[in-house]
Amino acid sequence: MFRYAAAAALMGLAALTAPALAAADTVTQWNQNAANSLYVTAAQPPNVSVLHMAMVQGAVYDAVNAIDGGREGYLLTSRVATPTDSKDAAAATAAYKTLVSIVPVQEPVLTALYNASLAGISDGAAKTRGIAVGNAAAAAMIAARTADGRFGTPGFLTGTTPGAWRPVLPAFGNDPNAWTKDVKPFLIERASQFRSSGPYDLDSRKYARDFAEVKAIGSASSTTRTADQTQAALYWAESPPRTWNRIVNTLSTTQGLSLVENARLFAELYLTVADTFIAVWDEKAHYSFWRPITAIREAHTDGNDATTRDENWLPLVANPPYPEHPSGHLGLSGSICKTLQQFFGTDKLEWSDTNVAGRTRSYSRVSDAVEEIVDLRVWSGLHFRKADEDAERIGRRIAKYRETHYFERLHD
Repeated sequence: MFRYAAAAALMGLAALTAPALAAADTVTQWNQNAANSLYVTAAQPPNVSVLHMAMVQGAVYDAVNAIDGGREGYLLTSRVATPTDSKDAAAATAAYKTLVSIVPVQEPVLTALYNASLAGISDGAAKTRGIAVGNAAAAAMIAARTADGRFGTPGFLTGTTPGAWRPVLPAFGNDPNAWTKDVKPFLIERASQFRSSGPYDLDSRKYARDFAEVKAIGSASSTTRTADQTQAALYWAESPPRTWNRIVNTLSTTQGLSLVENARLFAELYLTVADTFIAVWDEKAHYSFWRPITAIREAHTDGNDATTRDENWLPLVANPPYPEHPSGHLGLSGSICKTLQQFFGTDKLEWSDTNVAGRTRSYSRVSDAVEEIVDLRVWSGLHFRKADEDAERIGRRIAKYRETHYFERLHD
């Protein structure tokens, strides 16, 4: 279980209380509170933070939807509220109670935020009933995720044979959160449900092609990568869930979403992303494939005459501590992009975002973003192209599964 010093939680107060977007409602405000709590103060890595964001957003959806009554619930399958109950009180309570169960050391800060939310809602029966609905939604989520496989066995198996993953520069780490692969999915039936065909055989032409591409353009000292490609790679090297959360909040504002719509958007997005990470981590363990840095430095062992060793090769972006295939970033981005296309009913969504390092990227289509991310993880020197394409496909397929199995409209 994660343990965080109380001082760290208090140091995160400034981030937790940062100004919200101008058009923020209770759902988007608590989405930002949760993001700051998990991404910033707790500094949870992507494969952990998205599981917890899914818990928060799923509970918020159930609380709001129980009052709105427009769609099937996620865990609250029957109506537990009346239309006049306060959706704001329900959303704030569901988010607060779920977050406190995840990061209890942050309770003082989260309680202050929760009290501020409730202070803005008129006292009365509607507020009281809304709080009760939020409590029910949080309790259902906490119960459903008890003993769900989180915080299990750390680390991936390592190997020394050609193609086998082993810890690499710069930290030579082995993911302490490899247990992600064993977590019970939120939506899909099993982690391996949409498994890919895996990496190319080491002695194949396709492997040699992907090898040559990442070796040339993904090198820290590449002479073929353009300045814009480098900027794109470094922009997306920031925590991908944090980046996408900012983008989705921007789209919520520009598209004028209601509180009810926001509750469903964030629930669909994070529940899908959580299952994608579970599936991707399961597949990483299954194939346990080496990173380009290992493949290029040890190319003399791969049995492929079309690959050439460079024992000093380094990637543009530092390697994370887990196997290469498939790409976690592309699983995340593939599932998010497909969810956005489904939710808004179009590929034509425009946004511009500046990350914490001051780098900016702008897009006019969702498909443009995901296509660039497939490319830039190769430009980063972190992945072979097939790992990106397979992961994007896994995320897209899980989003399609969710669309046909969950959140059905109950009436026109």
